[in-house]
Amino acid sequence: MAKAKTIFYCTQCGNETPKWQGRCSACGAWNTITEQPASAAADSKKRGTAAFAPVGKARRPQPIAEVEASDELRFHTGMSELDRVLGGGAVKGSLVLVGGAPGIGKSTLMLQICDNLCQFAHVLYVSGEESERQIKLRAQRLGIRSEGLFLFSETNLEEIVAAVEEQKPEILIVDSIQTIYNGDSNASPGSVAQVKECTMTLMHLAKGMGITVLVVGHINKEGSLAGPKVLEHMVDCVLHFEGEEHNSYRILRAAKNRFGATNEIGVFEMGEQGLSEVPNPSEALLSGRPQDTPGSCVTCVMEGVRPVLAEIQALLTPSAYGNSRRSSNGFDYNRAMMLSAVLEKRGGLTISNCDFYVNVIGGLSVDEPAADLALVVALASSFRDKPVPYDLAAIGEVGLTGELRAVHAINQRLSEVRRLGFTKCLVPARSSGKLIVPEGLTLIRITTIREAIAALI
Repeated sequence: MAKAKTIFYCTQCGNETPKWQGRCSACGAWNTITEQPASAAADSKKRGTAAFAPVGKARRPQPIAEVEASDELRFHTGMSELDRVLGGGAVKGSLVLVGGAPGIGKSTLMLQICDNLCQFAHVLYVSGEESERQIKLRAQRLGIRSEGLFLFSETNLEEIVAAVEEQKPEILIVDSIQTIYNGDSNASPGSVAQVKECTMTLMHLAKGMGITVLVVGHINKEGSLAGPKVLEHMVDCVLHFEGEEHNSYRILRAAKNRFGATNEIGVFEMGEQGLSEVPNPSEALLSGRPQDTPGSCVTCVMEGVRPVLAEIQALLTPSAYGNSRRSSNGFDYNRAMMLSAVLEKRGGLTISNCDFYVNVIGGLSVDEPAADLALVVALASSFRDKPVPYDLAAIGEVGLTGELRAVHAINQRLSEVRRLGFTKCLVPARSSGKLIVPEGLTLIRITTIREAIAALI
């Protein structure tokens, strides 16, 4: 018997190679080359996605002046936080990918929005992981009793396409894309080839029939979406559902959005009745904040166009060993190390012989420079064992020479700081643009971190 021929391709860029290699010659990524039967790849190229594409009259190129784009058809999902992340609501004919860790609440979120969507649309919920009975039991626990919701437990792509053509739903939910397979391909379900081909078919359904498709995706052990990198390029929106195992708060973040702003977030809380929206995340993240405790400082970060207050905590203890330990949770580790070096060199505090721990409360990931000053103040407070005033927030970027730099959207940040009851705010002496100070808020303008330490601690 002749040996079956195989090809190798990169899961990041899709480049094909005749043999395995540790590094992709096209994109330079390491350990991304996987194997696939050559027959399956050939069949896929011959077949393409025409077999499942909606049948219609032949199309022709149109001049841009004749393309109708005056009205973008959007509809509300019933959850304002999800609508915010999507850019004002879901768009008809779009393909949305929702990824997250196991048990984070992806399926719960999809099932909960069905309660509102079924009031004006025909929804088909396809699950490759649960039976219809399991979905019904979960819907009863969540209090969902929608008459316009149709359940279909199937993993075969051909059967799903046939059901869509028969039911003609306005909204299709697929949970999850890693369980769906095309019977004409020899690759196993969840493989790169299957995920890529199934997603391409769903994209043709969405664009050809005007169906809004919501696809649930798994993540791998590195924390990125499982499957080929091209999967994120094919869809219109990529939403990441984040949260910690022992924390009830969940954050929905837009990594890609063709119809709205990226890096927008929605905050939810997981309870006994499913996910509930958190319209005021700043207040929720600051709940339980201790008073008169060293090593804590509040800052304001921008998540998309939304200002969110975050509490940054730092702990410095004398190291009992030769090498000091460094740990950072929710704050970029390399930037935290840089700020500790600036604090020692420019701030005059000898912290190199101390164990260093940084934590952002609530599971929020802070990655913008505006939180630099808050971390420096928290470190100095912990080092000198003196608390930062409870009604004070700190906003500013710290440079390598210890200077304070202006940050963008300072007026929105100050408004949110004052709205949450803070009366003082530490800000750079120079600001980009006209500064509007809310009533009742006192600004403490500084130029270096040494001035900040002297003024507060």
